[in-house]
Amino acid sequence: MEYYNYIKSFHLIFVITWFAGLFYIPRLFVYQIEAFHKPSPDKEILGDQLKLMAKRLWYIITWPSAILATIFAIWLLVLQPYWLEQPWMHVKLAFVLLLFVYHFKTHQYFKQLQKGVVKKTSNFMRMWNEGATFILFAVVFLVVLKNAINWIWGVVGIIVLGILIMIGFKVYKRIRDKNPNA
Repeated sequence: MEYYNYIKSFHLIFVITWFAGLFYIPRLFVYQIEAFHKPSPDKEILGDQLKLMAKRLWYIITWPSAILATIFAIWLLVLQPYWLEQPWMHVKLAFVLLLFVYHFKTHQYFKQLQKGVVKKTSNFMRMWNEGATFILFAVVFLVVLKNAINWIWGVVGIIVLGILIMIGFKVYKRIRDKNPNA
């Protein structure tokens, strides 16, 4: 068990890099969608560069991080199987499942944009960008508090965070409408 903290450290490192990818890829989607609506040659130049950036981020950082975070998480559960008896862990694993759903849906958007298919707006992607944030908040509170009941307060906090993000989103949209370079 002396190597337990090393495994935990690797798990945390790959969770962090996984979330970094999940935070940044929708931002690249916003730029890709906006580039798609620009006139030539900007559309092609920006579009090709953003596709390359998204491809590298997705396949070199985000996917490997997701896989390695999962491997180290399973390893931790093998070393500490009693965690699976804890109610907070059941709730955490439900959020992790939701994170994988978010990841796979993001992968669908990635594939569409790589093919030059734009089905969503840049505003939608700005909102989609917050999905990983909500999941991160819930999981961190669950892991730190280790209490399945207190996750309810975490969810209330997530809802409040969502409302604040929506207000911020609308304020920023108004600022951008008045000044496109903001």
